[in-house]
Amino acid sequence: MTNVKWDISDLMSQHSQYVDILLRQLQVLSMRLEEMSQTSPIPEEAYTALWESIVRITNRTLLEGFASARRCTNEGRSLMQLDYQQFLMKLECLTSVRPLPDRHLVETYIKAYYLPEGALESWVQQSQPDYSPRQLTALVATMTHVSKRARQRIGVLIEEGSKKS
Repeated sequence: MTNVKWDISDLMSQHSQYVDILLRQLQVLSMRLEEMSQTSPIPEEAYTALWESIVRITNRTLLEGFASARRCTNEGRSLMQLDYQQFLMKLECLTSVRPLPDRHLVETYIKAYYLPEGALESWVQQSQPDYSPRQLTALVATMTHVSKRARQRIGVLIEEGSKKS
């Protein structure tokens, strides 16, 4: 993910390569779990709990990856959405866990980029329990449609919120 350029100027029709790599690793894990269960059955509750943890960790990792973007354009954010939708579509074939843990966190984070300046401050305040100060700061820093003054004001808000928690 660190090699993906999010500050692109053209809409992409193909998802990024890291999605296929990640999904392949999850497929391999799924096959290994299936092999193990042939000789030593895995209780359904344990299997579900394991997949819930895997999905949660993977979603949190993707969120961190998206938050690591130093620069981003509208087209780059669209690529993030494309990548994440591709990931979800294939992941749903690998596991029966529903709803997918932390899916809403990743989707909301990607879409927050498009918030108008007026709505951003209240969204940041409401979202502080869900996202780290670094994630929120990184998001606001990439929002070129938000004025410098507003970014500074929201940065102070994020800092104050992190001191409270």
